[in-house]
Amino acid sequence: MKSLRKFSKMIFAATALAAFAPSPLFACAACYGRSDSPLASGMNWGIFTLMGVVVTVLVSFAGFFIFLIRRETAHVRAAAAAEQNLSEVKV
Repeated sequence: MKSLRKFSKMIFAATALAAFAPSPLFACAACYGRSDSPLASGMNWGIFTLMGVVVTVLVSFAGFFIFLIRRETAHVRAAAAAEQNLSEVKV
């Protein structure tokens, strides 16, 4: 049982050392400075596409609440007009 715990601690330590060991990092062409490469162009199109999706969702969300506000205002006006018509009929 002790050997299993010791083995699992060694595996954990080796994994932690491997995860935190420095290694060389190579930037892609978009990050490194070649902004005219196809990779950079593709990344830019991906960013613009995601921005378009986010903006579309946010505008739709705001538009829905504007729709609800206008609809509620129309219902309040209709109720006020109906109440006014009822008061005119009673007089």
